[in-house]
Parts: sequence; C-alpha cells; structure tokens
Amino acid sequence: GVSMLLVDADSPGISLRRLKLQGNWLGGTCIVTFEDVKVPKNHIIGKVNEGFKPLMQNLNHERMVIAMQAIRQSRLCIQNAVEFARSRKTFGKPLISNQVIRHKIAEMARLTESCFSFAETLAFQLENGVKNEIAGSMALLKVMSSKTFELCAREASQIIGGSSYTREGKGQEVERLYREVRSYAIPGGSEEILMDFAM
Repeated sequence: GVSMLLVDADSPGISLRRLKLQGNWLGGTCIVTFEDVKVPKNHIIGKVNEGFKPLMQNLNHERMVIAMQAIRQSRLCIQNAVEFARSRKTFGKPLISNQVIRHKIAEMARLTESCFSFAETLAFQLENGVKNEIAGSMALLKVMSSKTFELCAREASQIIGGSSYTREGKGQEVERLYREVRSYAIPGGSEEILMDFAM
C-alpha cells in the first residue's frame, strides 16, 4: 500500500531542481530527489498503507480551486477583450461596434458565467456536507472551466490581435493568460480522464 509521510524539506539527502514552465512562472514546481532520506516513524500521516485515500479525498477541493481560478482567468480575458475593443478604432469606428466582436465577447461571458453558476451550486453542496456524491460533477466543472478559459484566451487574443502576441503593451496580459491555459487543463486530472471519470 501507499503511506503518506511528512518529510522535512531540510532533511539530509533531499535535493530540489526547479522546472522551467510554459506558464505560471511563479509556481514552485520542482523535481524532488530523495537519496537515503531517513524519516521518523512519527511522521506518518494517518495509518500505514492508507495514504492513498486522503489524496483522493482532497481531489474535490483541488478541482474546485482550479475551476475557480480558471473562471477568474476567463473573466480577465473578457475584461481585456472588452477594454481593447472599446478603445481600438477600425475603419473610423470602435472595434466593439462590429457584431462579430460583440458575439465573441457574449459567448465568452455566457460560458464563463455558466461555469461560475455551476461552481456556486457545487460549493453550496460542499458547504452542506455533500462530498463523494459530487465527485463526477466536480470533475465536469473542472473540465468545463478549463475549456472555457482556453476559449476565452483564444478569443481575447483574436480580438486584441498582434498585440496579444507580445509580452509588452496592451496585449501582454492576454499573452500571459494564453500561456497558462495548460496549467488549468492538466492538473487535478486531465480533461480526458475527468470526462471519463464523470461517466
């Protein structure tokens, strides 16, 4: 079985190597190497050979956090797209006066607010003691939110155009957000695994 241990990061034999990520550059993602590390018996969390269960029990919380972050990032994409489309003039009129641009923004908002509503429903259930019964729905929320963020990042980039491809100027935030999409689609279970799990 699997046991969960609390290991002091300063223990002899532990080394860390930071990974360079596509997005989320401030994240502390590392490769942790253990070489002959000694861990006291009293550092076992829970019971021996029962460490897998607490990891699984945390997945609903982890997926909710990832989903809420993805929803927030989607809203940032919408905000950037709207601000740019209101200020950018094309052929003598604001970019937002074009129906196709307004429809893109409306679709982004429709999907984002649907995700938020779904998240609020699941948060209410969690607050009222429902846990394991909503694992499938939580998986779907995480998938829906990461796919929505991906669409919003793409559409905001399309609306902002070339400026969203640079790491400076008016489009720099959308450039960063687009780079971070994968960091919401993969953690907590990939979209493919979670879709299958929900069934």
